[in-house]
Amino acid sequence: MKSFEEIGVCEPLRRAIEEMGFESPMPIQERVIPRLLGDADDIIALAQTGTGKTAAFGLPLLQRIDPAEHKPQALVLAPTRELCLQICSDLVDFSKYIPGVKVLPVYGGSSIESQIRSLRAGVNVIVATPGRLIDLIKRGVVKMDDINTVVLDEADEMLNMGFLDSIEEILSHVPEQHKTLLFSATMPADILKIAKRYMKDYEEIVVGSRNEGAENVRHIYYMVNARDKYPALKRIVDNSPGIYAIVFCRTRRDTQEVADNLIRDGYNAEALHGDLSQQQRDIVMKKFRDRVVTLLVATDVAARGLDVSDLTHVINYGLPEDTAVYTHRSGRTGRAGKKGVSIAIIHSREKGRMREIERIIGKTFERRDVPTPEHIIEKQLYNLADRLERVKVNEDEIARYLPGISRKLEWLSEEDLLKRVISLEFNRLLDYYKDAPVIDTIDVKPERERKRKGKDSERNARPADDKEKDRRTAGRGMERIYVNVGKRDGFFAGNLIELLNREVQGKRVDVGRIDLLPSYTLFDVNKKDARRVVGALTGAEFYGKHLHSEIADTERDYSRLADKKKKKKSKL
Repeated sequence: MKSFEEIGVCEPLRRAIEEMGFESPMPIQERVIPRLLGDADDIIALAQTGTGKTAAFGLPLLQRIDPAEHKPQALVLAPTRELCLQICSDLVDFSKYIPGVKVLPVYGGSSIESQIRSLRAGVNVIVATPGRLIDLIKRGVVKMDDINTVVLDEADEMLNMGFLDSIEEILSHVPEQHKTLLFSATMPADILKIAKRYMKDYEEIVVGSRNEGAENVRHIYYMVNARDKYPALKRIVDNSPGIYAIVFCRTRRDTQEVADNLIRDGYNAEALHGDLSQQQRDIVMKKFRDRVVTLLVATDVAARGLDVSDLTHVINYGLPEDTAVYTHRSGRTGRAGKKGVSIAIIHSREKGRMREIERIIGKTFERRDVPTPEHIIEKQLYNLADRLERVKVNEDEIARYLPGISRKLEWLSEEDLLKRVISLEFNRLLDYYKDAPVIDTIDVKPERERKRKGKDSERNARPADDKEKDRRTAGRGMERIYVNVGKRDGFFAGNLIELLNREVQGKRVDVGRIDLLPSYTLFDVNKKDARRVVGALTGAEFYGKHLHSEIADTERDYSRLADKKKKKKSKL
């Protein structure tokens, strides 16, 4: 293994990172840093969050800066405010011993006047979210003429959030002679589109495999009835003493409900979702980083860019529709060489989606039975014994209290005293689980499995038109809704939920099955909400595209409709 000196990192940067605890380069750093410092062309690096990406681009980026030139020489684009601030903080720490280097975070939700003043005073590195940066470019405040390095961090997340047009707009202002680094956990088609248009003879560096889950993460699933998901979550948490986790939910409503239930049941939990103000989100995230809160219940949109070290678990309170979302979720644990666990609590209808995720990430989910009360109690008591062994005793301070306590407890034998200490925890657990319901872990029985396979073979033998018709059919008590945006437009399940929460007035809409197609989306809502949803979505916009929505017609072929519209548009 090479040292930082051997791969070309200069002495001031080495001194700073040694103080931060860096000993030797991680694989992504060893492969990227020499290429960026040398004459290599542009780079696409596929690596999971937590593999040392910020140092991989940050160290050579800073080494290429001339602090005497008070102009922007490097640009880092990030999808969220939180990631923007985290990258900026790391770059400031790295450049501690390089006098004169100025790094500025530029993001929405903060005073633009303050950012303008800082830019006019002179900065060397801009770390920005796309929207705010475009605003500053249009105002003529940010000049790109001297940019020599552009980094797109978490590029797939930016594309999922609909920033493709914004990224292309920004890159069109950058001088032709510059290096571009694109970091991503997965490789969607739109990333290749950016690479072909804006990157020169790029080299692709893969740490692990394309779209694969983080190497140090175990993938576990529990299969339960839908009504038992919350009790199963509680038992999983109770069976993991010292847990520090993010619990991912699909909707804001689920997120708040699960967090409220955990708080009610005595856990240090908080919710993080789009209904919170920026100030509330900042408070929640600070409490989570400081471990005042140990269970953060979040939506994918709200948790983007949340960079927290040492997570022990990521818990999927149901699986996401998009495999790339699962990859990002699971990649938040098992970072920097540490072990992590990604847990999915699913019901039988989600098993097919889990198999698809397994196929794409190249990992197998381990089946586990929901922990029993007996197993949880045993686990917690051993944890108590372990804490008693490791507790730090302040001999000097406690000495003056010991005589009085010893006199009060002298009638107890050593065994009695031990029983009472353990019972402090044991009685609480016993009371809690005394009437605990049985959580049946369910699975397809052999006979049912054979029947299902027979039905599957019949279904697969049916023509494509029949499959398409099935897709247009709503579940019981639900109505199927069509909307004219799909994956090709950067539209995913999180975007749909966010759009519904924003556009549909009144009572929140519960969403059932979602089918994301390249050019359109079909999803289920309760029949009583269908007209309200269609009315709210029709005429709304998704990143400049006018939306059309209707109650899906089981006889209509929406894929052909989309193709006709595409052909008509191309003729125009």
